[in-house]
Amino acid sequence: MSVETAAAVAERFKELYGAEPEGVWAAPGRVNLIGEHTDYNDGFVMPFALPHTAVAAVSRREDGVLRLHSADVEGDVVELRVDDLAPESDRNWTAYPSGVVWALREAGHALTGADIHLASTVPAGAGLSSSAALEVVVALALNELYGLGLKGWQLARLCQRAENVYVGAPVGIMDQTASACCEAGHALFLDTRDLSQKQIPFDLAAEGMRLLVVDTQVKHSHSEGEYGKRRAGCEKGAALLGVDALRDVAYDDLDSALDRIGDDEEVRRLVRHVVTEDQRVERVVALLESGETRAIGPVLTEGHASLRDDFRISCPELDLVVDTALANGALGSRMTGGGFGGSAIVLTEAADVETITKAVEEAFASAGFTAPRVFEAVPAAGARRVS
Repeated sequence: MSVETAAAVAERFKELYGAEPEGVWAAPGRVNLIGEHTDYNDGFVMPFALPHTAVAAVSRREDGVLRLHSADVEGDVVELRVDDLAPESDRNWTAYPSGVVWALREAGHALTGADIHLASTVPAGAGLSSSAALEVVVALALNELYGLGLKGWQLARLCQRAENVYVGAPVGIMDQTASACCEAGHALFLDTRDLSQKQIPFDLAAEGMRLLVVDTQVKHSHSEGEYGKRRAGCEKGAALLGVDALRDVAYDDLDSALDRIGDDEEVRRLVRHVVTEDQRVERVVALLESGETRAIGPVLTEGHASLRDDFRISCPELDLVVDTALANGALGSRMTGGGFGGSAIVLTEAADVETITKAVEEAFASAGFTAPRVFEAVPAAGARRVS
């Protein structure tokens, strides 16, 4: 994020609220390299942060008032009282920052209000965690301004609670942890059960490769029912198998576990995806750590087939990206994010970027789909103060 962006957000804050902000913070969106729908099953994920960020200029207030404004949403400043914040009372964009304030206060932190102006370059609805970036940037700013002393993983937990309880979306912990804790030039190997983390070097450019993000422009909403149905199905599978979470089903025991589930074909498919996806994350970590980066491509593609056929959360646009990229020389490709739209990632040799990009754009045009947005994903820094 540029200095100019931070300055512009600070200047707009001053115009709105009549004073300089106490600081400006940024928190990134994320791309998940591998490990989809494993986080709420206590499993493994491997996201990295994008250069695209939510930026917040923030100052404290002492009168119990929370004032919110976004450069990305038409409308005036929204004024709320912190004592009146209540779960699922807000169906607007303001639910994300106000939910964070609610979660911090529920956790016993004495917040007395704030003025907040937000601007984001994270594409909304693209499966790149625009909502988590909003939550984390507000949490980071308030943590610092109020001297709360919370660590990144603790902020992530509170932001997840804000989205689960206040917003009403049953998301896992990955997105908020990625935004809060990722490091530039690395992917984050995260165990979502104990939140242990390992930064895995991931510098594709140095090896002559690129990772493209293809935003299909098909919007999704986690608050709607399909995501929740998948989560409930996974919980049913864990209950049928007598385990705390599907993380506890060993890959080598998968066939036996599927037999024990019986004839509930939907639950069998969900269990099969989660167990094999956890194993795919571990394979990718091992390949990256042994310097076999190109070999992760087929593992990514396996992940897409599992999300398409077992979890059934792909869509024609996502499948077209993957099929077209692979037909034009990609090393691997898969959908990323919650599904039902959003984005796909493409691992490719640097020399093939233009060919693949053009092929995907032409395929979308031929199919009558909205033109996709294609950009390179470079592992960036996590949430931080910028001024």
